[in-house]
Amino acid sequence: MSEWIIALDGTPEGRHLALGLALMSAVLHAVFGALQKGRHDPWLTRGAIDASYGLMALPVALFLVPWPSPRVWLILVVSMGIHIVYKLLQAMTYSRGAFTVVYPVVRGTGPLVTVLVAGVVFSENFAPLQWLGVVLLTAAVFALAGINVQAEALNRRRLVSALILALVTGALVAIYTIYDAYGIRASADPFTFLAWFFVMDALIFPWIALVRYKRMQNPPDLPPLLLRGVIGGVIALASFGGIILATRLDKVGEAAVLRETSTVFAALIGWLFLKEKVGLLRATFMVVIAAGAVLVEFGG
Repeated sequence: MSEWIIALDGTPEGRHLALGLALMSAVLHAVFGALQKGRHDPWLTRGAIDASYGLMALPVALFLVPWPSPRVWLILVVSMGIHIVYKLLQAMTYSRGAFTVVYPVVRGTGPLVTVLVAGVVFSENFAPLQWLGVVLLTAAVFALAGINVQAEALNRRRLVSALILALVTGALVAIYTIYDAYGIRASADPFTFLAWFFVMDALIFPWIALVRYKRMQNPPDLPPLLLRGVIGGVIALASFGGIILATRLDKVGEAAVLRETSTVFAALIGWLFLKEKVGLLRATFMVVIAAGAVLVEFGG
């Protein structure tokens, strides 16, 4: 499969595959959000997920892919540090603000910063229609966050700190997207980078979660927590692995923008399966997000 992925790099078929991978990542990210939905301790959930996908990736890394080169090892270590900071900020953000408020802010900040930085790092150029799509999508995602702010009974001081954290977390999404795209392009075998990334990314947060769990007066039951970890681990492998492969095959900025259609899929899941009300205004912004993604993909 590695040779097939490498052969598709820079081809029309590779572009189509990247589109499919980015949209798959968006759907799975929305499913992941629906599983969390702000009901569970984000530190424990993150630790259970990391431990799960680390154990799943370990045999692949050890036995099924070539070993990383010294250069790729260094890239993986730096990537691990970036993701640790990102996950710490994410957990702090979700602890301070309602999921429906901070999640769109995080997801709306990421693609805009990614497109700007990718233009410098990878010399990617967007056509005017694509820029219009980026602006429409980003503005609509932030508008959804604004609607959700009005719907939530929130402490204003706590809300401000949560939104600031969400903006910083969104910037970290852009940083790790750019850096991991650089990493997978630097690796001779893309699955070497992916397998070892998941193994190394799982080394820290499970221990943080374990310490937190032991200090809780009323810790949650382990079986449901571990089950969420396994389900979330499978989703993370497919979602994150898919989007990083997409950045190997096509423009990093386009893949990042398409992934943020996850806010649309999250709203659809909430409407269809969780019986949440969408409303005309939310539905309108969902259409704008989808239109922006279409312009980014086909406006070049």
